[in-house]
Amino acid sequence: MKSSPASASAEVATAATSGTSADLSPPILSPGQIFVRFLRFGILAFGGPVAQIAMIRRELVDEERWLSSGRFNRLLAVYQVLPGPEAHELCVHIGMLAGRRLGGLLAGLGFMLPGFVLMFLLSWLYFTIDISTSALGPIFLGVQVAVIALILRAVHRIGEHILLDRWLWGIGIAAAVAAALGVGFWITLPAAGLAYMLARRGQRALAGVVLLVAAVLAFLVGPEGGLLHALAPQQPVPLDAVTTQQATVLALFLSGLKAGLLTFGGAYTAIPFVRDDAVGNGWMTDAQFLDGLALSGILPAPLIIFSTFVGYVAGGPLGAIAMTAGIFLPAFGFSLILYDRLERVIENRTLHSFLEGVAAGVVGLIAATTVELAIAVIQRLPSVVPGLLIFALALGVLYFWKSKANVILAIAGAGLLGWLLFGRFG
Repeated sequence: MKSSPASASAEVATAATSGTSADLSPPILSPGQIFVRFLRFGILAFGGPVAQIAMIRRELVDEERWLSSGRFNRLLAVYQVLPGPEAHELCVHIGMLAGRRLGGLLAGLGFMLPGFVLMFLLSWLYFTIDISTSALGPIFLGVQVAVIALILRAVHRIGEHILLDRWLWGIGIAAAVAAALGVGFWITLPAAGLAYMLARRGQRALAGVVLLVAAVLAFLVGPEGGLLHALAPQQPVPLDAVTTQQATVLALFLSGLKAGLLTFGGAYTAIPFVRDDAVGNGWMTDAQFLDGLALSGILPAPLIIFSTFVGYVAGGPLGAIAMTAGIFLPAFGFSLILYDRLERVIENRTLHSFLEGVAAGVVGLIAATTVELAIAVIQRLPSVVPGLLIFALALGVLYFWKSKANVILAIAGAGLLGWLLFGRFG
């Protein structure tokens, strides 16, 4: 039976005061209703994770009272220290409140489906149109410049929330230097987490030993590319270059799964891991990778949906599905499997410290990757000065225009300027 208006008001008032998870509960919905409810969120999911989380909070917490603000905040805190896109994970978790595991699964699918379908169609269109014989070549080059600005802004935003003390700053810088020297993330990130965990316990000498062991291991293993390789003289890659190296469906699924498990602090943190596989294995060029990031930035979806584009380039339609499934699997799994235990994660300070150290290391990896991508773009610019102008204008829009549409404007404006400034070099 539904509550009377008076009793409902009393429950809301109580929830606002106590903030406990038992105060409020979602309405009773069928599986189809849950799917449609979160499909609507997916259709309107413009503006990145901050705007997406704000939309979910406004409608499900402030307006419809599915859960209290206190419980929402605790859930958000948990998902911020776990891998995966927070907005998607929140949808899965809240969907479980309304319809158990089936409800969580349908809520997550509803939220990601619009972005996946649109990115799949854009991926098909990207290879249907010959950009080398049209104005799209200069347009995409301008867009690639804007994506560098977009990633740089993201590094700043993510770093503000992660690099909160000198140890975390040191770990971030060390990780960036290690990436520049070609050290594998499988050495850098565990060392970052262990070092910070020990430092927080006051065992700083032991933390230093961990970093020293990691440095020795990195020396013995040898470099794996990195910034030094990017700085070496290379032949410019044509705008219309298309790789022929095809990946298997299993390889794409595992690549996406690896990225999904290491995506700390937002979808941008998946960039170095996906690029390491996609570009490093010859599945796609840096230019194509940047185009995929640009397309995902204008879609109503978590930015991590760029994995669909990467999978399509590397393995066609089946590759797109496989990589998308792999990268979203952890986001579903943490909520669906660990539903009853997730809020305890935030109470485990040891695990929290380890994850904070890993997150700081990931910030360093993104920073190094940003420089590598910027060098790759500069090498294919017909003229550097117009590129710097586009970069400066895009960065200004992203920093100073506080709107969820600023990413769309920066990318669209950069494409227009690319057509105007680079088109004459064609």
